[in-house]
Order: sequence, then C-alpha cells, then structure tokens
Amino acid sequence: MLARSINILPESTQKKVARRADLPRKVVGSYWKADVVGVLPTMLLYGFLVLLPIVIAAVLSFYNWNGVGALRFTGFTNWDAFFHDPIAAHSLEVTGILAVASWLVQTPISIALGFFIAGRQRYRAVYAAFYLLPLILSTVGIGLMWQALLDPNFGGLAWLAQNAGLSFLQQNWLGSNSTALWTIVALIAWQFIPFHTLLYQMGRRQVPNVLYEAASIDGATKWQQFIHITLPQLRYTIVVSSTLMLVGSLTYFDIIYVLTNGGPGDKTRVLSLDMYQAAFVANTFGYASVLAVVLGVIGVVVALLLVRLTGFSSLSSQREGMA
Repeated sequence: MLARSINILPESTQKKVARRADLPRKVVGSYWKADVVGVLPTMLLYGFLVLLPIVIAAVLSFYNWNGVGALRFTGFTNWDAFFHDPIAAHSLEVTGILAVASWLVQTPISIALGFFIAGRQRYRAVYAAFYLLPLILSTVGIGLMWQALLDPNFGGLAWLAQNAGLSFLQQNWLGSNSTALWTIVALIAWQFIPFHTLLYQMGRRQVPNVLYEAASIDGATKWQQFIHITLPQLRYTIVVSSTLMLVGSLTYFDIIYVLTNGGPGDKTRVLSLDMYQAAFVANTFGYASVLAVVLGVIGVVVALLLVRLTGFSSLSSQREGMA
C-alpha cells in the first residue's frame, strides 16, 4: 500500500520517500506497465479513428483521384488550386462568420439558462428537461422540421402571419440573401444551446456559496458578484464551451445541407459543404482532402489559441481550499 501511495508523488519526492522507507527503487514506479495497458485500447482507437484519417487525407491531398481509378501524383497542384479558388475563399469566410456568430449568440444565452437551472427548485428541473429536447433529436430531423415550419407559403410561421397579424413572419427565411445565414445561426443555436447550458449549470454549482455570502456582506451588488466572482470561477467552463462551440462550427454540414444546400446562391456555403461537393459531386477527392486538412488545421489552431490565451493549460483548481 505504501508503494502505491508514493507512486502518485513527483519523482524527486518518490526518491526521498523510498530511501526513508527503505523500499527498493524497483517497487517504486513499478505500475507503469499497468498504466500503459490501461490506456492502450483508447490510444489505438483514437489512432485508428482520428489520426489515421488525418494522415490519409494529408497524403491524398497531393494526388488526383476520382474515387475509383488509380491515384495520380500531382504534387502541390491541389493546394495551388485551393489558394486561387474564389469559391473556397468565400466558403472559408462564411464558415468564419458562422462560427463567430454562433459563439456570440449561444454563449450569453447558455450562461443565462445555465444559471437559471442551477437553482435547486423543482420547477427548474422541469424546465431543464424541456431545454434538453433538441439534444436528443436527429439533426436531419431538426432540419426537415424547421424547413416545414419556415416554408413561406404553408409553414407554421406563414400561418401565424396570416392569422395573428404578424405579417413580418411571412417571408422566405431560407431563400433570401439577407436572412438565410442568420436563420441557420438561429437554428443551430436552438439545437446546441441546451448542451452548453448543461456545462454552465455544472460550472455554476461548483462555485462555493461562501464567496457570494462574503461579497454580500461587503456590499457587492449582484452584477458585481457576477463580474468579479462568477465569471472568474467559470473561466475554464467558458474555455471548454467556447472551444467546442468554435471548433464544432467548422464542421456544420448536415443541417445546412438539408435546409439550403449552400443557397441561395452560395450565401450559406460553408467549407465542410464545399468539401462534400468537391468529393461526392465533382469526384475530386484530392482537392476535397485539401479542404479537409485546412478544416483540421484551423480547428487545432483555434483550440490551441483558446487554451494558450486563457491560461487553461495550467489547470489550477477553482475550488476553495484546493491547490
């Protein structure tokens, strides 16, 4: 038991404890094989499902392949085509707008709802159950449902416009250049806000109440408590939520494919949809692999920047009384 206990200490401390307890060095640290065996299945699965496809896409980006014929090495031709492709540049711009807009819309709403359902009242748990409904629905099903509701002639909003005097609701939300992208941002928020709400709910419940009690005694207002206590205590939750939100925005495909297929024109054509069309419509898998690599690199860069700029990598405890 002593060997197991000191095994979790830093190496320098292990040496001191081992000498004092007169334990052989062979006993100390003899459990690394068990650690390797424990993580090996996960690492193999991760390598097969994540790392291997990335390597294959990176290699395939230097070839010309239509999906059935022989591979033909073309060097940097596909990459040169990407850097000179105005459609890809536009798709990258739309992807960036979608990611930033999604973060700006989802984050404050998720925080507000997370704080609301973090209360201990039973009625809040009932509301939380309704908030979670979009999470258990299929994305394709959500797309088809909203496509029917937003139909400018026979949809639910059109019916409200005609029978409730809300004439502004009767418009082609998904077919107008001015509303299509923002409608998709709203529908994506409707689907994923519940997930981020859960994150902020758990984060809020981890904040010690003694901090708020002390602030109240000192005369701090609710807003001051939120700014100086709640947000600093939730900084790691905000980083995790923001990372998932921004990186996930790069891969939005199914709901856009169902609702607009990139239209009207190319107003909602994101890079993931561009990749799909390059691969399965134009049968240019080499160029599609370039787009896949670009998406992967952007996702990694965004995640690393968030971790680096926010100090998340330090992973210091937020709980009172913990190191």
